[in-house]
Amino acid sequence: MGRVLVTGASGFVGGAVVARLAGEGRWRPAAASRRELVTPEEAEWVMSPSLGVDADWASAVRGAEAVVHAAARVHVMDEDSADPLAEYRQTNVEGTLALARQAAGAGVRRFVFVSSIKVNGEETAPGQAFASADVPAPMDPYGVSKAEAEAGLFALGRETGMEIVVVRPPLVYGPGVGGNFARMMHWVARGVPLPLGAVDNRRSLVGLDNLVDLLVTCLEHPGAANRVLLAGDGEDLSTTDLLRRVAAAMERRARLVPVPPLLLRAGARAVGRGEMARRLLDSLQVDISDTRETLGWEPPVCVDEGLRRAVVSLRG
Repeated sequence: MGRVLVTGASGFVGGAVVARLAGEGRWRPAAASRRELVTPEEAEWVMSPSLGVDADWASAVRGAEAVVHAAARVHVMDEDSADPLAEYRQTNVEGTLALARQAAGAGVRRFVFVSSIKVNGEETAPGQAFASADVPAPMDPYGVSKAEAEAGLFALGRETGMEIVVVRPPLVYGPGVGGNFARMMHWVARGVPLPLGAVDNRRSLVGLDNLVDLLVTCLEHPGAANRVLLAGDGEDLSTTDLLRRVAAAMERRARLVPVPPLLLRAGARAVGRGEMARRLLDSLQVDISDTRETLGWEPPVCVDEGLRRAVVSLRG
């Protein structure tokens, strides 16, 4: 079995990758985390250094055939740093490239980087989805840091011969999801009336199981080498439809009030929640046709089943 280092193994995506690899038996995952983890019998825990330019990954990458790099300083809605771009760069750019350089030096064959659709931008016009060949157009410090990390990785790959795979997911949901998606599910579960019954946008999402399946596919598929691949479920939803389908997964009825989006935007801006309104009301579509064609890959879990799995974990 080939050894795969998975960073961010205590996190939402990294932990799911470790579990999938351990369950398949094709790979031997090394779960990197800054705190000790209880891993499956088929996996090992390795201490992760802090992501930064001086991080020592020597023991973690030794003997690894591949790396799935899921650790990052993640995007937050209410950023309070005085210089957020510098903070993101330290972790997401300098930390990523330090790991990648040491991985290449240790003979790692392939480096799979979990990036973000924010590299493409923040929104799309309806029907004009982001594509993998688009020129990057990040709009916030997190997206900028991910774009810079991608560029650095591809440069390092050209220099060393290590294969680089960049996967850009949109919003990820599934068992154990947190943040705004979890809050939305709790609102629906409690029957809170929501003023989102007239939103006609289109947004791409990716279920956790679909993203993990894509990342595992990228570990060895020859077509993935040195490519940017976009992730998604292959079905775009309006916010209104998403809430209704979350409610259906709970065997409930969503309580949605049809408030005009223009009024919602104005009200959100008035209380300093313009970014939240943008996420709920604007479109962000992702074209995964290149991923499908390059890898012969299809999302194995449909949206409704993915939502059902997320809901079951919420109840648990």
